[in-house]
Amino acid sequence: MEFIVEKVGMSRTVGTVSTPVTLLKVIETKVCEIREDGKAIVAYSKSKKLNKAIEGQQAKYAIDKAFNKFMVIEVPAGATAGDLDTAPLGEATLVKTSLDSKGKGFQGGVKRHGFAGGRGSHGHRMGRRVGSIGNCEWPGRVMKGKKMPGQMGNEKVTVKNEVVSFDAENGILVLKGSIPGFNGARGLVRIVK
Repeated sequence: MEFIVEKVGMSRTVGTVSTPVTLLKVIETKVCEIREDGKAIVAYSKSKKLNKAIEGQQAKYAIDKAFNKFMVIEVPAGATAGDLDTAPLGEATLVKTSLDSKGKGFQGGVKRHGFAGGRGSHGHRMGRRVGSIGNCEWPGRVMKGKKMPGQMGNEKVTVKNEVVSFDAENGILVLKGSIPGFNGARGLVRIVK
């Protein structure tokens, strides 16, 4: 079972043993249609311009104009159209969270892959460069997957976290440890057990 969440930020528990936690807000979601494969088409609110396709979906499922983003997620067996029930989060102990990590732009090999770089003395010109990347004669090209400078971050990351608590009234899920992404990033939470 999956839920759409938004990262609020990090905090820590107050007690004899202080634990770092991440706060996630569960987004209000409407189940529009249950598909044959057991997954469901759901709608939620996102600041986005309306177009004819979105207006057509809203008219088809008779939902409010505020729900302007559609997605396919897993729902529990026996779910019906209407509001998505968040009660299972109150009983969950372990969840998998998938969000996009923070984008860090184009980075060199030293920052991106932890390369050592060249020495810092005696007039060398190596610095923080990658160095030799090719082969001798065969295969005469750079192999795919070679660790080189490039785009760092801004990719989907999934982590497992223990559930500390769930405030059903405000829709705040508190997870132990850190979660990838910036504050305000949206992603999915899947109940493991």
